Amino acid sequence: METILFLSPTEAGSPLPKNALEALAATKQLADSLGTTFSVGLWGDAPKADDIASCGAARFFAVTGAEFAQPRYATDAAAAEALCRAANATIVIGPAGSRWNRVLAGVAHRLGGRADSHVTGLSASDGSPRIARWYYRQRMEGILSRTQRPWVLAVESGIVPAWHGEPGTAVVEAVSCTPPAPRSKVTGIESPAADQQTIRPDADLLFVTGAGWTKKQPDGQVKTAEAEKLILAFLRLSRASLGSTKSLVDLGGEGHATLPFLTHMNQVGQTGSTPRHAKGLSTCCHGEEPHTVGWRFVGERRAISLDPNCGWARGKADVLYVADAFAVMEKVNGLLARKAGG
Repeated sequence: METILFLSPTEAGSPLPKNALEALAATKQLADSLGTTFSVGLWGDAPKADDIASCGAARFFAVTGAEFAQPRYATDAAAAEALCRAANATIVIGPAGSRWNRVLAGVAHRLGGRADSHVTGLSASDGSPRIARWYYRQRMEGILSRTQRPWVLAVESGIVPAWHGEPGTAVVEAVSCTPPAPRSKVTGIESPAADQQTIRPDADLLFVTGAGWTKKQPDGQVKTAEAEKLILAFLRLSRASLGSTKSLVDLGGEGHATLPFLTHMNQVGQTGSTPRHAKGLSTCCHGEEPHTVGWRFVGERRAISLDPNCGWARGKADVLYVADAFAVMEKVNGLLARKAGG
């Protein structure tokens, strides 16, 4: 009989984030498929297990203390290890994120187990758990199982709906954990203003820019400044998440004009991220495989291109607008601005 543990760090004063609630839902589904129960393990300054008290977990464990509040490998790994041992877990499931991904392999090594990341599916066959995992930049999917235990997993966001339930009163078992002496200290957090943030994983819309924005336009002029103004205005009005192709991100290294607000963090595709949004709008992109592989999990895909024979027109976009992206986005921004004002 498998002993399943859902494991997640917490942030002081905040509920569990969406990716953690999705991993919780995946954990519950796997436990139901195997006909067993699962436990919950949380660590942080003051983990709030009451928010998920009705999730159906048999037991709740927590490592609590101010020293576990900040993301740090040494303390996160120690807390996760202590929770896994307290629960005698054979399968450990956590949300793919900076904190869990960083300690995943180390925790598995300390427990003498095995780890797998980028998990996109959990199932059971003949009473044995199996996972789905993407390989080679999401071009191939593999279904695998392991006999080694514990099996430590990082579940990608967007594969199942987030768990939702009423809060309650959870009976939490405190787990003792002596953290190692930290060699670093968090003195503060610097983050961009909300209007400057361009990567929004929870946004309904993904807006992807291509190299065409910085190339010569039909009138023979390069309009990088106008492109920047249009793109940022659309992001501000729509609250969309911004993506970019590798060609546009790397143009600076080739001596071409660039959009200064784009970095490799915005890169989508074969050499970038594979986001999951309900809708996607591509502008000035060719729509070839290196770009569209990053759109594999986007629900409704639309594109704007002056070339009716581009890659997007060959079955990669649900809707293709054969038009000038500058003109289209100027019109869209005007409509959004009027809607916001009225």
